[in-house]
Amino acid sequence: MTDDPIDRRSLSRRRVLATMGALPVITAMTSTAGASAAAAATAAATAVIDPSARRQTIRGFGGMNHTAWIGDLTAAQRDTAFGTGDGRLGFSVLRIPVPENQADWSRDLATAQRAVELGATVIASPWNPPATMVETFVRGSQTDARRLRYDMYGAYAQHLNDFTAHMRNNGVNLYGISVQNEPDYAHEWTWWTPTEMVRFLRENAGSISTRVIAPESFQYLKNMSDPILNDSTALANVDIIGAHLYGTPYANFPYPLFKQKGAGKELWMTEVYHPNSSDSADLWPQALDVGEHIHHAMVDAEFQAYIWWYIRRSYGPMREDGQISKRGANMAHFARFVRPGYVRIDATANPASNVYVSAYSGDDSVVVVAINKGTSAVSQQFTLANSTASSVSSWLTDASRNVAPQGATGVSNGSFTVTLPARSVMTFVTGVTQAPGGIDTSAWYVLVNRNSGKALDVYNLATNDGARITQWARNNQNQQQWQFVDSGGGYYRLKSRHSGKVLDVYNYSTANSAAVVQWSDHNGTNQQWRLSDSSDGYVRLINRNSNKALEVQGASTADGANIVQYDDWGGANQQWQLVRIG
Repeated sequence: MTDDPIDRRSLSRRRVLATMGALPVITAMTSTAGASAAAAATAAATAVIDPSARRQTIRGFGGMNHTAWIGDLTAAQRDTAFGTGDGRLGFSVLRIPVPENQADWSRDLATAQRAVELGATVIASPWNPPATMVETFVRGSQTDARRLRYDMYGAYAQHLNDFTAHMRNNGVNLYGISVQNEPDYAHEWTWWTPTEMVRFLRENAGSISTRVIAPESFQYLKNMSDPILNDSTALANVDIIGAHLYGTPYANFPYPLFKQKGAGKELWMTEVYHPNSSDSADLWPQALDVGEHIHHAMVDAEFQAYIWWYIRRSYGPMREDGQISKRGANMAHFARFVRPGYVRIDATANPASNVYVSAYSGDDSVVVVAINKGTSAVSQQFTLANSTASSVSSWLTDASRNVAPQGATGVSNGSFTVTLPARSVMTFVTGVTQAPGGIDTSAWYVLVNRNSGKALDVYNLATNDGARITQWARNNQNQQQWQFVDSGGGYYRLKSRHSGKVLDVYNYSTANSAAVVQWSDHNGTNQQWRLSDSSDGYVRLINRNSNKALEVQGASTADGANIVQYDDWGGANQQWQLVRIG
């Protein structure tokens, strides 16, 4: 662990929480993987998934970038953080600081810009106002405590507005901006009392030109957020109730007052590391604590976003070498598959001892995340109420694997049964593929390659005839959305939502590896494709002119790999999921 100021502050924070008795005691489990593998799977109660019982809308999962304190992410690390394919975290939210000085406002810009390109949302939090707006005061034993001067509230709102405008002018539209990071744990930054926070929200926050986040209490202490919810004027000027979860016991996760008075507002968890910042993020099975923590944040607290502290750190989701850690793999089981706009749906949360289940619906699919913290495998049945799914795909993290694809499992009468290995987390995705003959020509689809997990994409947002078609980490943006236009006889043209052009085999070629490009729609046979069913609900797309299949060249898993045609041999790089959008 490095000794930068913020890691030292983390140690101080842990000592404070331990004194308060708020930090949960973490006990490592020590039985061997061999013993776990040998143990017979125990039966569990059926986990019932009900897509009709909709809960909170998910805004995303993500982490913090703070260039001034630990350095910026590299270009490759940005793609690992916000990409959605194998070996990626799938983060869809980036949090950045609001520097005090305008000269520093672009420090985190490059990472924010790339995050936006990959479909992520960006929010920002200040630690201190500009020095000219601050005064010192005595707070208990702290003689140099800082607070915002009361006559500077208007100027501070303008400061937040100016930062928002700076980011917007550089291609980053902030989803929201916070009033203050941890105003109730501000030994090294700026304090705010609940009364001061309410006053600022009432009198000044209404002028801020993006969503306002408050109060970001360090431990989800309700004495900071209750006054906001109980003041209708202050509440009208806040959009997101933000909270941190340092040492917060699970019993304090539910928030009845927010349910009572927070209609139209969002509830975000904007910072945490868990269970500590001292252990390696690859310590197993301790890393499963992260999966359980996210489960409770989604199910008990009903947060709409879950944001880690530093993205890249020895105790974080990405190691210093740029590879995802075991803690990161637990996050990826949610982040890669539960995308912004998905809705949490009811599921049997604890069907067996040490088993935690949550479920989400979106893009015509259901995503189930199941965590088994026990030392024995569990035979778990899942029942999808009113489901027509025929199969589910799954991914597994255990002591030796990270988000490893496990193939497909059949669904019979809405039910499927799987073995959850001891000390593991699994994600199941069902219902994502539209079967041949069931294409909705009024809908838009993302085509996801089975081999790479990446989406069919118009390269570099091109609009010209002959532009390359490639694969790219899925972001659901217009350059990855395609409409099936009926050509008759079971053939379709695939029209890009971004350019209005269609998939085309260049120059009517019939050769293997001939380029697939976009071209103006002339309904030629080289632009017509039929769907051929593959195993497990995937499809192959066969060109009418050449009778060859659409494939990712060379079975590449890289962003930007070319899409070509090749003899139809049924490889995973020729198989596609048709994910309906909207």
